[in-house]
Parts: sequence; structure tokens; C-alpha cells
Amino acid sequence: MSQAPSRLRELASRPARVAQAGPEAEERCELCTETIPPKHRHLLDVRERRLLCACQACSILFDHSGAGGGHYRLLPDRSYYVEDFELDDLVWQGLRIPVDLAFFFHSSAAGCVTAFYPAPVGATESLLELETWEELAAGNPVLEQLEPDVEALLVNRTREAREHWLVPVDRCYALVGVIRSHWRGFGGGAEVWNEVDRFFAELRRGATVVTKLGKEARA
Repeated sequence: MSQAPSRLRELASRPARVAQAGPEAEERCELCTETIPPKHRHLLDVRERRLLCACQACSILFDHSGAGGGHYRLLPDRSYYVEDFELDDLVWQGLRIPVDLAFFFHSSAAGCVTAFYPAPVGATESLLELETWEELAAGNPVLEQLEPDVEALLVNRTREAREHWLVPVDRCYALVGVIRSHWRGFGGGAEVWNEVDRFFAELRRGATVVTKLGKEARA
């Protein structure tokens, strides 16, 4: 197992750095230096595996197929909760994830699906058997909708939860940041798990509920 690339860890540590800087801290677009609000879009530098903060104008510039010449990709602005996702304990064990939170995405650079899980030191990569992922995808065709590099399957099995999300990868690294910022001692402490619960509650408010077939669920 290995740590995620340092440039991606920048996003995971950003929430803590902003908090330390105080209420007057400003974030800026990393393309044009325009001041941006706390909630903003991100671009992925595919070659360097780096996430860049983007203002609205730069987001619009890259928000069409072919923009960025394959170098930069705009992360989607959508999240899905898969209500009937199939992932039993046996298959989860086959994924060899040592904790109950993980995210998976197809890396163009690696040419395969990669798995990461949040840890107090950042996002840690876990080796993933191709056959196990193929089994998971066969039972959940919705995974075919994931855009390589920029969208991930996020799995939450903490404290008996069984939640499965399709989200932009910046949301996954934001979760890593939450854990890094609030982890205390060996088990993390009550505060970190309260913050994790808050993260998923907020994620649910903005998510569309779909089925494992990729169809929007009926209310």
C-alpha cells in the first residue's frame, strides 16, 4: 500500500489550512487568480494528478468535451446515491480494504481502477484485484457511468452504514480532509465520526437517488 500522490493530498489537507488561516483567508482560481467562494468547481490536471480550484468563468471554459486538450478535465457537478447497490461482506473482503471507508476510480495513467481509503495521514492506496472489480461492476451496471479520473464510487460502511455513492473525486478528497483535520488518538474520537456523519448528511442533500441500473429512483 502507498500514499496518494502528494499533489492530490494538497486538497485533502486544504480544509485544515484554510481554517488555520482565519476568516479573512481567500481562495483564488489557480488558472486566472480570480477570487473564488468556498464552494467552487475543480479541474483535474490528468498528467500530474493534481486538482486545481477554478472560478466560474474558467469552469465554463472547460465545460465541454475536448476542452483542455486532454490535459485538464472539469470535475462533474453531480452526486448520486445508489439505493440498491450490491456489495456484500464477502465481496468487500475481496477488495482488501482495511477500513470501512473507501473510494474507487479508473485512473487513465495507471490504466486500471484504483482504490483509496482515508487515513489520519491522508489518502492511502490499496491494491485492487481486477476480477473483484469486474464482479462488482457486473452486479451494478451504474458503475459504467463513472467518468474516468474525475468520478469515483464512494463506499461508507462505518458504524453499520451501507451507503454507496457516485461522486466527483474532489468530494472524496474533501472527506479525507475532514478525517485528517478531526482525527484524535488511536480510534479517531467522537468528533471525527460526528464530522463524517455531517459530511454524508450534506452529500445526501445534494444527491440524486438512483438504482444500480443507473435509473433515477422513484420518490
